[in-house]
Amino acid sequence: MTSVIGVNFNDSKKIYYFSLGDEDISKDNYAVVETERGLQCALVVTNVVEVDPAKLNSALKPVVRKATKSDLDTFNKNSKDAKKALDDAISIAKDLKLDMTIISASFTLDRKQLLFNFISDDRVDFRELAKKLAYIYKTRIELRQIGVRDKAKEVGGLGQCGRTLCCCNFLNDINSVSINMAKNQNLALNPQKINGACGRLMCCLSYENDNYAIYKKDLPKVGDKVKVGDEFGKVIYLDMFAKKYKVELADGKVVDVEK
Repeated sequence: MTSVIGVNFNDSKKIYYFSLGDEDISKDNYAVVETERGLQCALVVTNVVEVDPAKLNSALKPVVRKATKSDLDTFNKNSKDAKKALDDAISIAKDLKLDMTIISASFTLDRKQLLFNFISDDRVDFRELAKKLAYIYKTRIELRQIGVRDKAKEVGGLGQCGRTLCCCNFLNDINSVSINMAKNQNLALNPQKINGACGRLMCCLSYENDNYAIYKKDLPKVGDKVKVGDEFGKVIYLDMFAKKYKVELADGKVVDVEK
């Protein structure tokens, strides 16, 4: 079994899991963890749990150590400096007339890298911007172009349901969502109803899509012509969960049909 803890980064509600190893760290402590962006300081928000490695989808990155006072001081300084770096980057990009919106900046704990996330409709030549930032902060600069879904994940907010956006709460992977998922659920194709805060189709449309597809498998579609007894009519309403549908016959009469 592998000892695992869950952590939050930068006051986000989303939980990321790391292999604890032999470290003695409990809930509400801070830990230094290894991420794809380098070492980061994070708040432990779960108790230690034992997990069968065979049940993990991928190998977990390790907890490096329990955060020391020095780590926390560095973390707080980095957070403060990252806000200034974001302001500087926005100002320089504006001076260079770059068509980009920089939305976040963060240092790795060891300050070996300063990462910026930005959105843009087109490819951006940001080499001059990176040079100027590297000269100011004397570290490696990485600028990463992200999509509008990733922006919502970074910025956060509330969905139409009134709850924290799924992408910044628990979704680790943002999968593609198609308009057919909304059609499968008989939803009105009104962008204000089916689009999320990012302006794209809501991720939650995919949660129950497979179930809707199963329930509709043996039923006709609205608009289909079907035979009821000796007469033909058009399907005008579908209740997939009850396995029923309404058919309007040629004489205008509406009959209920149960599959």
